[in-house]
Amino acid sequence: MSISRRSASKFLAGFAAISLTPIRSAFAAGETYSIGITLPLTGADAEAARLILNGATLAISEANDSGELKGITLKPMILNNASATAGQYDPAQAATNARKLVADGKVLANVGPEMSGSGKAMAPILSMGNLATITPSSTAPVITDPSAAGEFDPGGKPIYFRTVTTDAYQGPNMANFYAETLKVPSVYLLDDSGAYGVGLADAFGKQAAIKGIKVIGRDRLDPKAADYSATLTKIASTGAASLYYGGTMQAGVKLVKQAYQIIPKLIKGGGDGILSPEMVTAAGFPAAEGWYCTNASPHVIDDPKLAEWVALYTKTYGVQPDDYAVTAYDAALVAIAGIKAVQKTGKKLTAANVRDAIQTVKIIGLQGPISFDSHGDLSSRIVSVFQFHEDKSAPTDFLKQYRYIGVAPQT
Repeated sequence: MSISRRSASKFLAGFAAISLTPIRSAFAAGETYSIGITLPLTGADAEAARLILNGATLAISEANDSGELKGITLKPMILNNASATAGQYDPAQAATNARKLVADGKVLANVGPEMSGSGKAMAPILSMGNLATITPSSTAPVITDPSAAGEFDPGGKPIYFRTVTTDAYQGPNMANFYAETLKVPSVYLLDDSGAYGVGLADAFGKQAAIKGIKVIGRDRLDPKAADYSATLTKIASTGAASLYYGGTMQAGVKLVKQAYQIIPKLIKGGGDGILSPEMVTAAGFPAAEGWYCTNASPHVIDDPKLAEWVALYTKTYGVQPDDYAVTAYDAALVAIAGIKAVQKTGKKLTAANVRDAIQTVKIIGLQGPISFDSHGDLSSRIVSVFQFHEDKSAPTDFLKQYRYIGVAPQT
């Protein structure tokens, strides 16, 4: 099933009623170009990555079906950013994939990566190739920070665009939630040694101190280690009132399980790295019960205005979407809008020309208005807060295992 692109445009602009028609299995005739999709499709975060992949491919399929691309066909070039050695995303593999994208003259843009560690490896390569990437979930601020442009943007033009906000807001806004809503007097910080986790914990800790929360201590977890009991026992001995974890699910699964055994009564939370199906399928209940987490985007999946899109996604892929499936769909829409803008000018379809068009893209996505600042960051700064609660009536439905709390207080 698919929404025709004309109907989808009306849907996105005004959420008008739409009709659903079958997705064609073959691409239309005409010249074929590619949009890369680079995600960790194996390893610790594969389930979350698949939800993102589905969102991006759905938008590409709809663009092909609608005929709006004036005779060209878009083909997803799907590359796995994970490796068996790392057991999760692997920056070295992400760099290899970035070189593949740049070397292929038919690749006009990329959707991804999921993880900021991959983003830091990919950005310099994509920059030198003048190829834009639109990430639906990578949140490390440093990649788009102008002070780090020499490292991540050596080509001189922004190529790293986001359909989510950054950890400059996700971390501090969650610290505001800890202070203003949970009213915790103290916190112990953990991270998983990765670029995302370290940066997120740093940002949370800085704002927590500003808000009057005492930061009792900070430790770094080895994501490949099996036992965190010594660290958790130390946290228990400090009398900390809460725990905040910056990181993804490779360390997160073990942390959640072991924290339930050693510090079960502590208030516990983290970022979007743990708002993942693996929190339920691998960590499981009762260990996951009560954990708070954030999403670096508006929470729209439960909005009745998106009900038909959610039904379409679910029927097409056999699984319900999450909010980052939405931001992935929107990321692909941004790439498609850039391609259409180049077509409208009559310029040659190249990655460089599409990058220039994406810089000034303004569209209405599923999450609402999307535009970018001069560095590629999303203009919206919304951070959503959730809490895991087991729903035994629907044990296989991930979306029913956590509840939306609200928008985090903004800094």
